Parts: sequence; structure tokens; C-alpha cells
Amino acid sequence: MRNRTFFYGALCAALFLTAAPALAQTLDHPDADPNAYPDPYTQVNDFLKLPPGRVMGSVTALGVDHQGNIWVADRCGTNDCKGSKLDPIMEFDANGNFIKAFGAGKLLFPHGMYIDKDDHIWLTDGHVGNGIGDDVIEFDRDGKMLRTLGTPGVTGDGENTFSEPNAVLVTPQGEIFVTDGHTPDTGNSRIIHFNKNGKFVKSWGGHGIGLGRVEVPHALALDKEGRLYVADRYNNRILIFSQDGTVIDIWSQFGRPSGIYIDENDILYCTDSESRTPVEYGFHPGWTRGIRIGSVKDGVVRALIPDIDLESDRHITSGGEGIWVHDGVIYSGQVRQKAVVKYVPKK
Repeated sequence: MRNRTFFYGALCAALFLTAAPALAQTLDHPDADPNAYPDPYTQVNDFLKLPPGRVMGSVTALGVDHQGNIWVADRCGTNDCKGSKLDPIMEFDANGNFIKAFGAGKLLFPHGMYIDKDDHIWLTDGHVGNGIGDDVIEFDRDGKMLRTLGTPGVTGDGENTFSEPNAVLVTPQGEIFVTDGHTPDTGNSRIIHFNKNGKFVKSWGGHGIGLGRVEVPHALALDKEGRLYVADRYNNRILIFSQDGTVIDIWSQFGRPSGIYIDENDILYCTDSESRTPVEYGFHPGWTRGIRIGSVKDGVVRALIPDIDLESDRHITSGGEGIWVHDGVIYSGQVRQKAVVKYVPKK
């Protein structure tokens, strides 16, 4: 696997030049320093006020609803909810005050969150066991389960089964997209389209780095034109698709993407929690971890919020993975640090 990671870098460059030369036109200049960007944000730690006795677990699933309330699905104070009686889904107001929590016993490993136009909370569960998990659940604001995609407690690669689903996204028209597969070279590695009624439409992807293939499709985002952005993490790139699965572009300038979010101004925020120089999982030499920010209109990166851990290269993951942006404020969920961090523009 480690040797293949190095091979992927060379193959990816070859693909840019041969298989689809037009796709590389929006990339930054190849000689540009991927870490030489300004940081226009101030970090705010510990702004969420948890209930007495509650501690934050690992977080990749978070979002902000249309009222400005912050939703977090942590992993029950640790990095897994198996056997826990805690409610993993928590709601806070815009000032970080705790409002309520729900979801005990319904999730094992909350991974991806999406809040739709009706403020319904969608979550992917990336683990499986005891009749739950490997599914996607839609909740209303009060914690009522409205719909489940996949078959709870069953792993598979069919139309109604998942294996380690990572992210879910609902378009303004109600179409549903799920990225499925968290382990390189093993299990599923695909993007799945369901219609607004939850009926399977199609899937695409597959393991590898060839055109249209993905390896650990870790996150999803949608721009104003309705294009899908997939965080193809193990391949150190973002893939841009039409909603029918056609490849539109391939971007490597945003680092090794764990989380992606596109705001109402078509600004792309990308968390890189894994770039590292050692030749092992996360191999992406010369790239600093952090949050890269740029416009989807030209694909140019213009800012970088660096990881605060100066020794992050030693760890498999560090800094933000999950991400959501609301009114110019960035909310970042962290796995290793077990925290949600807020970034506000510098004055």
C-alpha cells in the first residue's frame, strides 16, 4: 500500500497530461509553494459549553442550521459509541450554549453530517454491529428518525447496503448523494445517487486513481451550478463530477482533503488533516496540514489556516476533518484532539 501511494502521485501527473489534459487547466502553478498562503483567521477554542460531566469525543460530523444553531455528532466522548448510553447528537446556539441532545443507541461511529433545506439532520454511520450502523439516517430537529438509507447492521455493496459510508449530501431539489468506503483497496469505494424518495438511481467510482475512480471518498460538497465535489482523500485530490457521474475536473491544489465545504459565495474550504512526509498512510510530502481556502470559480487557493500541532507529521491525523461555514465563521471538527474549533475572520 505504501509503495502504491508513491506510484499514485506519478500516475496522477501522467493522467493530467494524457488522459484528460483539459482537466488540469485550473490547477495552481506546479512550482507554487502549497503552504505559502496568508492566514486571515483567529482561532477560538472551547466555545461550546457542554453539559456537566460531558466531554467531547472525536468529531467529523457537524453543521449549522438555518437558525444559526450548531449541531455536532461526536463519538460519545471517545472515538466510538459502541456500548455508550450518551446522546451523540448535540445542538448548541450560536453562542455555544447547549440546547439538547439525542441519538443514544442509534449510531456507532458518526462520520458525516448534512443539514438540508428543511433543517433535517442527516448522518452517516461508518461502523456496523448489533443491528445498527453502515447506514445513513435522517432525523428531524427533535430527534425523530424520518428515514434510513442502507440496511442497518448489514454491510454490502448493493443498492441498499453500504460499507463504511463517509458523507451524505442533499441537493436543493432533494436528490441524495452518499460517498461509501473508508478503507483503501478494501470494501466499497463509490459515490451513490438516490432520488428524493430514497430510491437508488446509480453509483460510480471504484478503487484506484484512474479517471473517475476514487480511493477513500471522504467528503462531499455542492456548488451553485450543482456540481459535486468529492474529497478523494487517499489520492490527494478533489474530484468534481456532474450529478450523473461525469468527471468535470481534478484538483490537487487543496491538499489531502478530509473535509470540504462550499459556501453561498462559492468559496471552497478544505481540511487537510493527514498530509505527511513519512512514506505511510497519509503520504503527501511537502504539504502542511490545515484548512485551505479558495474559490470554485477559478480553483485558486488564497488562504491557509495551519494546523496548530507543530509535530502533526508524526500522527496519522491532526487538526480539522469535518467542516462547516456559516456567516463567514468556520467550524472545524477534530478527531485526534476531540474538539470543535471555531475560526473567525481577523479584524
